[in-house]
Amino acid sequence: MSDQQGVPDQQVAGKSQGGAGAVYKASLFEFENFRGKKVELSAECKDLIEKNLEKVGSIIVESCPWVAFEQKGFLGEQFVLEKGEYPRWSSWTNSQSSYCLLSMRPLRVDSADHKLHLFENCSFAGRKMEIVDDDIPSLWVHGFQDHVASAKAVNGTWVGYMYPGYRGYQFVFEHGEYKHWNDWGATEPQLQSIRRVRDMQWHKRGCFTVPVPDPDPAPSALHLLRGA
Repeated sequence: MSDQQGVPDQQVAGKSQGGAGAVYKASLFEFENFRGKKVELSAECKDLIEKNLEKVGSIIVESCPWVAFEQKGFLGEQFVLEKGEYPRWSSWTNSQSSYCLLSMRPLRVDSADHKLHLFENCSFAGRKMEIVDDDIPSLWVHGFQDHVASAKAVNGTWVGYMYPGYRGYQFVFEHGEYKHWNDWGATEPQLQSIRRVRDMQWHKRGCFTVPVPDPDPAPSALHLLRGA
């Protein structure tokens, strides 16, 4: 699975984003609300410290999806960044176990279609769940447990989360096979929600945002009459 953890070459990246003319662009800022020192990226960066950016407080992704990492060399906790503005840490992660972001690379997005197979055990054994062109805020609701030990990303690029509602540690699934949870960077086989990574080539609305629950509805007319 070393190829899954590696960085896509420019030829593959170009094809996935609509040809060789695809442009990756992201701006990283030292402080919140896009203030302080600024670094612009148009390709992978294995060590942001080499670009004299020792900490990241906010990000603007102008084109194509990216994945950032807690450690140098694309290691550690993962943060998926689709097109949009991220004024502070809480806008791209809610795990907040670490405030380090030291490397970043473009994500491979191979098609507008999305299909993913999740398996209960390693090497694609045990119970199986197929997800096609959908986002799943809770695997439990769909009758699948939180124990996911292997996966196959048949189409599209996905991001899984440790907890329901797209919360906790994030794990990227680019096109390919993952025989063991270590292959997607996890330390245990726990996955409770998963969604599609959106690319602006096909999803014009851009960055995915977790839906905000509606406020408590106003009392119905029936309730008002009873209370009168």
